[in-house]
Amino acid sequence: MRVVRAANADVLVLGDVDYDLNGVVLAALSDQIGDYPHRYAKQPNRGLQTGRDLDGDGRIGGPGDAEGYGEFPGQGGLAVFSRFPIEAERVRDFTASPWVELPDNLSVGDGRDPVYMSTTAHWDVPVTLPSGSALHLLVWHGTAPVFDGPEDRNGRRNHDETRFWQLYLEGRLAATPPRDFVLTGTANSDPFDGESRPEALRALLAHPLVGDPRPASEGGVAAAAADGGANEMHVGPAKLDTVDWLDEAGDPGNLRVDYVLPAAHMNVAGSGVLWPLAETSLGRDVRLASRHRLVWVDLQMSDRRANRGERVGRAELR
Repeated sequence: MRVVRAANADVLVLGDVDYDLNGVVLAALSDQIGDYPHRYAKQPNRGLQTGRDLDGDGRIGGPGDAEGYGEFPGQGGLAVFSRFPIEAERVRDFTASPWVELPDNLSVGDGRDPVYMSTTAHWDVPVTLPSGSALHLLVWHGTAPVFDGPEDRNGRRNHDETRFWQLYLEGRLAATPPRDFVLTGTANSDPFDGESRPEALRALLAHPLVGDPRPASEGGVAAAAADGGANEMHVGPAKLDTVDWLDEAGDPGNLRVDYVLPAAHMNVAGSGVLWPLAETSLGRDVRLASRHRLVWVDLQMSDRRANRGERVGRAELR
């Protein structure tokens, strides 16, 4: 929790938060991480059983047979914490969107595809800023593009989970897209390295409606230099990495997989990856907190009373 407090975000999106109907987990987390009176979460697809043998192990009801991998319904969901009001009644929830209905989708179509496109969730969450305007959080957590077979089902799904946002912002999904937004999520895809199909992510990062402040850290550079191995083969700059995946044999190396991407017209006052040098006190806390590093962006928003900045952060709890 010290890591989340250090970020001091006005709006915070956390991943791998188990969902419960009464919001007990959210309330307990809010007490630990700071003053976040406004919170939002809905049941994710993780652990939601399909009644089919998706993983081909000859059994039904295991974690690999769920819409999103999970040992119980709601495992590893998403949560939004905000110091500003969340317009819950205006949230657009695309979590139950059928995968095969996404235009030009990459589903395998062999009867073992999950029904839904989202591994976890896809939300458009409006937050009311002090100015009275709404900032839309476009939230998702893509599947890992591995742990499958030569059909590359997870890689295909990961690609489409990211591509969804490009279609949404272009107004191609029968919904008027927001003007002021921040895309925030774990894409589980690096634009240069790793085993994903990065075309969708590259298209999103280069999209004229999307800004990429390229949050960076000293810790990412130092970790890549210390680890060597897979990182030496990487093309992407280590300063942009957001996850430390070089602790076990076969890991793909440190990658950039977590994103906070504001609309291109918005004024970015600062950004970074909360990855201090390992020998610092906060660096040790960060390493213990999660393999993923918290990504933050400061946005200079127009306010009727004063010019002030709002910080949006995104982190994983695991």
